[in-house]
Amino acid sequence: MPNRTSAPARLVSRTSRTSRTGATRRNRPLDGPLPILTAALIWGTTGTAASLAPAGASAVGIGAAALVLGGLLLLLSTRSARNLPRACDRRERRLLALGAVAVVGYPVGFYPAVTRTGVAVATVIALGSAPVFAGLLGWLARQGRPSSRWAGATATAVLGCAVLVLGPQLDGGATTVDLVGVLLAALAGLSYAAYSLVGSELITRGHPSAGVMGAMFGGAALLVLPVLLLGDLGWLATARGAAVVLHLGVVTTFLAYRLFGHGLRHTSARTATTLTLAEPAVAALLGVVALGERLPAASWAGLAILAAAITVLTLPTSGRRRRPDRSPTT
Repeated sequence: MPNRTSAPARLVSRTSRTSRTGATRRNRPLDGPLPILTAALIWGTTGTAASLAPAGASAVGIGAAALVLGGLLLLLSTRSARNLPRACDRRERRLLALGAVAVVGYPVGFYPAVTRTGVAVATVIALGSAPVFAGLLGWLARQGRPSSRWAGATATAVLGCAVLVLGPQLDGGATTVDLVGVLLAALAGLSYAAYSLVGSELITRGHPSAGVMGAMFGGAALLVLPVLLLGDLGWLATARGAAVVLHLGVVTTFLAYRLFGHGLRHTSARTATTLTLAEPAVAALLGVVALGERLPAASWAGLAILAAAITVLTLPTSGRRRRPDRSPTT
């Protein structure tokens, strides 16, 4: 998951590229939020789709299969993804490798966290911590201090996400909290923040967004392929198993990350990771509509809080105070 790591080199070529990208971000503010929110809507179908997998399919096996299929599609369908390592300088190649490892880190942390502490707690910690990690890592990488608007909207969105997802527990249900599970979920959030930051950094340097996403996820697919091959693949031979992996690989990985990469060209990673907190809202509403689940009043209140925070981030600021939430030089 996205980690904008080391401090950017102050090269003339990079400065010119960044200025061009920064201008695009300022002039077309909805180009970034809309694709990212669309990606989050697609990601919200992941839980419902995975629940339809055959009984013999493990959560890790489903995640690995989806990453291998979607990652290879992103890599093989885009020439710029295959050529990107040669087009990068040494530092950019290190960032690209870091991004691929970070992509793998999300399922490695998230799925075991779900097993240990439950899907609700794991989701809140992983998604809620990601924008916080993105803000801190971006600051450490000298991308500027997060704006007060971003900080306020992010804090509100995390609160809304927590109330939404933990609503049933707040309404009297039991909550399982396991320290190792919490740490694994936080690792997933850090990984997500990391690969978003790495992707944004490479895109800001002038590399095509489809190429960056394809190279990172293609590398991650190759890294996780042994995990898939060493597991039980019998469930993949069933019609239901194949349909689930096709949806997760083609739609929630290939299509969604194409949109996410395009959004990163016009939106900072800090804002992007906050906007994707819309994912659990979609998952909750799908559970109500498709699976007949019921949401308590607390969850509906959390949904409203989350929607308000995302609206604040999506709408452009007005007047002279309007500016991107990361410096044009990063």
